[in-house]
Amino acid sequence: MKNVALIFGGVSGEHEVSCATAGGVFRALDRTRFTPIAIGISKSGRWVRVPDSVIETFRIVDGQLPEIPADNPYPDALLLHEDEGVVVGVRDGQTICDPEPVDVAFALLHGPFGEDGTIQGWFEMLGLPYVGAGVASSAMSMDKDLTKLQLQAAGIPVVPWVKVTPADWQRRRSAIEAEVADLGYPVFVKPSRMGSSVGMTRVKNPEDLADAIAKAQAYDPQVLVEAGLSGAREIEVGVLGGHGFDLPRVSCPGEIVVAGNDGFYDYDAKYRGLDFVTLEVPAKLDPALTERLQEMAAKVFQVMRVEGLARVDFFVVDGEPVVNELNTMPGFTSASLFPQVWGVSGYSYTELISELLDLALERPVGLR
Repeated sequence: MKNVALIFGGVSGEHEVSCATAGGVFRALDRTRFTPIAIGISKSGRWVRVPDSVIETFRIVDGQLPEIPADNPYPDALLLHEDEGVVVGVRDGQTICDPEPVDVAFALLHGPFGEDGTIQGWFEMLGLPYVGAGVASSAMSMDKDLTKLQLQAAGIPVVPWVKVTPADWQRRRSAIEAEVADLGYPVFVKPSRMGSSVGMTRVKNPEDLADAIAKAQAYDPQVLVEAGLSGAREIEVGVLGGHGFDLPRVSCPGEIVVAGNDGFYDYDAKYRGLDFVTLEVPAKLDPALTERLQEMAAKVFQVMRVEGLARVDFFVVDGEPVVNELNTMPGFTSASLFPQVWGVSGYSYTELISELLDLALERPVGLR
């Protein structure tokens, strides 16, 4: 039996999504093989030991997402490296109580300070095996601008974009506005290092660009403006790392179908069950396009040196796929697309969680 530290919540704008994910994973974990230890991170950054009876209730209900309340009564939690290995304890004043050994960490954190290499570095320093991509891969993949540059250098097509930093916007605003106009409206404005479509706006007119950039900068000072590809189909492919030196494995593609011209797959559509969005799994694609998408997804996974899992998001325009985003910790509730495509591809939700933990346990920490 292995003890699994489920770490969730966090200080990013995806705190609630992370809590919903943690509740799903907690309930689905194979208790014949793994024992969960729930560690929550409040929005203020406090680490707490969340009781099993609480995380058990974390789910999306009537469009409301769970969160760790600011006034929670839970004891402080600490991860510590000791001679015999890593333990998690709770603090009682100046005393560390009830230490429990931890065999592997599953950081169910989305966005900055969780999906971006920061907590992965902490696990590496502790010598604690963990699920998912390593430090450098997590950091590169979280930054959409760096991801695009890396994929472009590898010959993988990406959605055209313009990067906007606060200094750029201050010094060369007119030039940026011209570059965005060259993309062609409508465009999508989003934080560069955020997920779940948090802070994202579909901009139809130049006069609305500044407000959209300001909205995105509330989450990340670095912003991306991306071309809105007319008539694009939104296709996503799940990837799992291979065991040992095996090649990565790819799922069947899934499609996000958005009804109407003005709707897009934003935060509310993803997590509040809006009826203009449906997930089609598997996507209705011809076999040649399916194979091409799967090959590209595996190549993205390898180029970005991802480990464990990823979801590669594509737009397909006139039969031609381009990469939209890479997610190294995709949405992971049972209703999320990543578990759904793997459900069709041979792994139940519980089996998928176990597979990820097995991959983490067989991988060494440190340089590799």
